[in-house]
Amino acid sequence: MTEQSGTSTRLTGAVQDLAFEVVSALRGGDHVGGVCGGAGIGTDDGPGLAAVRVLGCDVLLPSTMLGRPADAADLALFQRAVSVFPPAQDAPAVSAWSHWAMTRTLLRLAGTTDAVGTYTRPGSPPAAGPAPGDGAEAAAEPGTGWLDDAPWQTLTHQLAVLAALAVPGADCGVARVAERRPVDVARGFVRAVRRRDWLQAAGAGRWLSATGGAPDTLGLDAGLAFVAQMGAPDARVALHVHVAQELRAGTAA
Repeated sequence: MTEQSGTSTRLTGAVQDLAFEVVSALRGGDHVGGVCGGAGIGTDDGPGLAAVRVLGCDVLLPSTMLGRPADAADLALFQRAVSVFPPAQDAPAVSAWSHWAMTRTLLRLAGTTDAVGTYTRPGSPPAAGPAPGDGAEAAAEPGTGWLDDAPWQTLTHQLAVLAALAVPGADCGVARVAERRPVDVARGFVRAVRRRDWLQAAGAGRWLSATGGAPDTLGLDAGLAFVAQMGAPDARVALHVHVAQELRAGTAA
């Protein structure tokens, strides 16, 4: 029990450190060694790789959101996390979706950097770096039947878990469900704030910002600022709120 508790604590700390580095990079911080390097994550770091899997596509947000060349070390660790932590056959739908999004992101970004992080123009011969494969093959989208008719409380919870999919130009089944049910997501945002569940509120706010469907009466901008203030100790809250605010401001690439 003590060993499990220690492992859980290390994972929690690694997730927080990695989320902090992603936020710093999005705000223009200097991350020559990539966000994973900034968080002290290496290829043999079990909790660190697990943290990459927990954050999912958000690890590569400096590339996907800001249009920056993908860092070679980040890509390599991202690919390794995809390979080491595939969803089990009976895994929850959110795990299947997170894994699918990671593989799609990896396939889109692999080949955009060489081994030392030099940008390779699209269409150029593949450079050295993480190649698709070993768990990163293209796959069909998982289904969304579990979300289509879910109660708004469940919908908000599940969307918040999958907040890493809420990015500029999001085009997938989960995003389309969120687009169809903005009032339900807004209700979930308010409920999360009232329950002081800052992480869920931040995730819901991120989806509302990505889909552009927040009701005017919600006061989402003020709500996001409040969530950021109250949830400040959690770097994942800061990450979701920052992305949401950038999307609201229209500054994302």
